[in-house]
Amino acid sequence: MSLSGSKSRMFGLTREITVQWDDVRAHWRDAKSEEFERRYITELTYQVTRSLQVVDKLEEILKKVRSDCE
Repeated sequence: MSLSGSKSRMFGLTREITVQWDDVRAHWRDAKSEEFERRYITELTYQVTRSLQVVDKLEEILKKVRSDCE
């Protein structure tokens, strides 16, 4: 799978998780749900965002390497 394909998949799966979390959160509202969201959902979305930025940078580097090798 290409970097852009992996990036799209990571973004899509994370979006799916957040949509499902929104559904769960509609029924689970207490201190533990807030803790879960902070600990896992918020951290996940932050880390995925950072990872997608790194993938973008890698794509730029690979594009330059390919161009330099031609």
